[in-house]
Amino acid sequence: MGAADVVPGVSGGTIAFITGIYDTLLESIRRINPSLFGIIKKQGVKAAFTHINGLFLISLFAGIMTSILTLAKFISWALDTHPIPVWSFFFGLILVSVYHVLKQVQQRNLVQGLFLLLGVIFAYSITILSPLQMDPTSFNIVIAGAIAICAMILPGISGSFILLLIGMYGPVLGAVKSLQLDVMALFGMGCVIGLLSFSHLLSWLLKRYRDFALVFLTGLMIGTLPKLWPWKETISWRTNSKGEQVPLLQENLSPFGFENITGQPSQLLVAIILMFTAIFLVLGLEKIADNGEPVTNK
Repeated sequence: MGAADVVPGVSGGTIAFITGIYDTLLESIRRINPSLFGIIKKQGVKAAFTHINGLFLISLFAGIMTSILTLAKFISWALDTHPIPVWSFFFGLILVSVYHVLKQVQQRNLVQGLFLLLGVIFAYSITILSPLQMDPTSFNIVIAGAIAICAMILPGISGSFILLLIGMYGPVLGAVKSLQLDVMALFGMGCVIGLLSFSHLLSWLLKRYRDFALVFLTGLMIGTLPKLWPWKETISWRTNSKGEQVPLLQENLSPFGFENITGQPSQLLVAIILMFTAIFLVLGLEKIADNGEPVTNK
């Protein structure tokens, strides 16, 4: 999940769905609420820790933070130097995730088809918005953390891409790379606030209206696929917070059109191999999950 969250356009929530821990994640976070103090008072800290599935949360978030800290530089480098292979891998990952999530929908009808379409439209409209430029003040960093974490746990909506839209991706990733603890602490505070509030809503929707929620989340993933398409032509550029020129508006091209317009190799064979690698990876994880013990709430 941490590796996915570093990439603008890919959601950690999608990885949680693929690995079968999504419901457990939401339920565990949802249980962190004021009633926890009552459990501590009556039954002790150990009972409260068990109630929120503490070992699961510690393992998960330790993995996310470790991945972000160790892979942030590598993924930034890979996106700059080998964009087509990287985007191809994640395109295949999201593509097979759509199949994976739709398999869990028990009933299919016209109304659910409408919810799927709404998800596609909502996600796609986000991907074509023009980026804003927020100043990296303490308050804005907290707000950015709250917004980004909500996106991170939604399959198909990338927290990193939301940070790009509000102009906070550079400052936050730079803080992680240079270990600016004050900025990381503010961002983390915002993440906690957003996570504790949004997880309750999402958990409730999945319990009461699971099929509708699943098809809408699937729509979110489908709607972000154009953003992950590997072959693009940059139409306009913007200057980021470091004074660097980065793409602002991009247009998707066919692999052959990409070669003709940009003069660069399309790396089509490498792209296809990496797309199928991602697809087989997810199918393999699904098979392992089916053969193993299910993850349950405690």
